[in-house]
Amino acid sequence: CIPPSDRKRKRPDGVISWPWSLGHFADMTVVIGFEGSANKIGVGIIRDGTVLANPRRTYITPPGQGFQPSDTARHHRACVLDVLQEALQEAQIAPQEIDCVAYTKGPGMGAPLLTVAIVARTVAQLWKKPLLGVNHCIGHIEMGRLITGAKNPTVLYVSGGNTQVIAYSKHRYRIFGETIDIAVGNCLDRFARVLKISNDPSPGYNIEQMAKKGKKFVELPYTVKGMDVSFSGILSYIEEAAHKMLLSGDCTSEDLCFSLQETLFAMLVEITERAMAHCGSQEVLIVGGVGCTHFSLQFIPTHTVQWC
Repeated sequence: CIPPSDRKRKRPDGVISWPWSLGHFADMTVVIGFEGSANKIGVGIIRDGTVLANPRRTYITPPGQGFQPSDTARHHRACVLDVLQEALQEAQIAPQEIDCVAYTKGPGMGAPLLTVAIVARTVAQLWKKPLLGVNHCIGHIEMGRLITGAKNPTVLYVSGGNTQVIAYSKHRYRIFGETIDIAVGNCLDRFARVLKISNDPSPGYNIEQMAKKGKKFVELPYTVKGMDVSFSGILSYIEEAAHKMLLSGDCTSEDLCFSLQETLFAMLVEITERAMAHCGSQEVLIVGGVGCTHFSLQFIPTHTVQWC
């Protein structure tokens, strides 16, 4: 809760700031952040809305395999100090110039989150800086708003662990629609394992490249329930049917990637457009790992879309 005396205020330069009860926060200019909620470990440094450094490392498993929490945490432990040093060097910032240490508090994979949280807390204690836990989902959205300059967008949050349509109303982020089972990124990742598609740089990216070569659309289950979507049925269907269709010559791997991607993104577009109509929004902000797939929302007029 924020005390009434600590409401947000506008600085002379026009930037909205929060004069928190901790004295350090009122004049905060440089923040270092640690992210490690999944298979990517990153350290970012930002000054007054300008990204000074953002080095990352990704834990990549062999084709046909996912990443286990314990193995991912081990990867993060091995990389995090190197990434931290790289961030400081890239930003040309010394520890004494840092005003606050932030880290991803959740949601995410437990073991990787714990690994990064321990490092962030240790750094904060060593450097004698305040520590701030950040909600993973809100971090995606606010980062997107900062980078794109979007004012009040309808947000499509699509990643390996989350699929939600979100809008801001009455000082809260409101979820207008979401998956009722697995996330869209998880659906793509698991399909990539069926076809033994490479995880480098990511399964979704490689599916997108294969989909561009697809020429035949294979009809797949399409499940939209009001403002919610379901991906488990389409995944079960294509996992069972993929090898049969490939062996019979009915389609190619590229056709399956094209068909799956088209079906999944059509479902997401439907609920996103419905949320836009409800909110009267003219902007869509796409955040999360799957949002890196620029092919994804070709159905929405491009002047309304901001990717991050």
